Amino acid sequence: MSPLRRAAAVALCAVACAACGADHHAAHARTAPSPLAQAQDTHEYPSPPPPRQTATGSAAAPASAIRAFATAYINWTAQTVAGDMRSLAARSVGQARSAMALAAAETAGDYELQRGGIANHGTVEAVAPLPDQAGRYVVVTCESTSATNTTAYQGLRPAWHVALATVAEQRPGQWVLSGWQPES
Repeated sequence: MSPLRRAAAVALCAVACAACGADHHAAHARTAPSPLAQAQDTHEYPSPPPPRQTATGSAAAPASAIRAFATAYINWTAQTVAGDMRSLAARSVGQARSAMALAAAETAGDYELQRGGIANHGTVEAVAPLPDQAGRYVVVTCESTSATNTTAYQGLRPAWHVALATVAEQRPGQWVLSGWQPES
């Protein structure tokens, strides 16, 4: 084969391969849903996974993950609440992540919360699986709210609260919260 014919054959092959690659890429782009399309279908915008492991992030058992999350959720001061909620968002997924990110944004600029020196403290009293609902749990806490710069919470007795928690197995044997729904 002459050098001219060989160069033409190589160029033709290169053009054909490039066209195949472009067609493959275009077909893949048509089949892979955009994040916006996925959000419209699932009602959740895809977000990156939480960090691999934090000091109180994922846990070896679902109840342990829930207890750690709930303990951090109910113990805060006006100065720490926004950061605490951001930390909970960073170590959860799905609806729980969205709810904590929203709580962080709302509390960060809450003038009354800061001015009143409001704080919440409590204990997780029970974590129990819901019958016939895999990965869903009832969480019972006993909490007390106080304030250093207002009498609005003076004499307020501790109160019982209930929340529904959903967990997801991030890796085999490692659980994180995927849903958090305070009921009272």
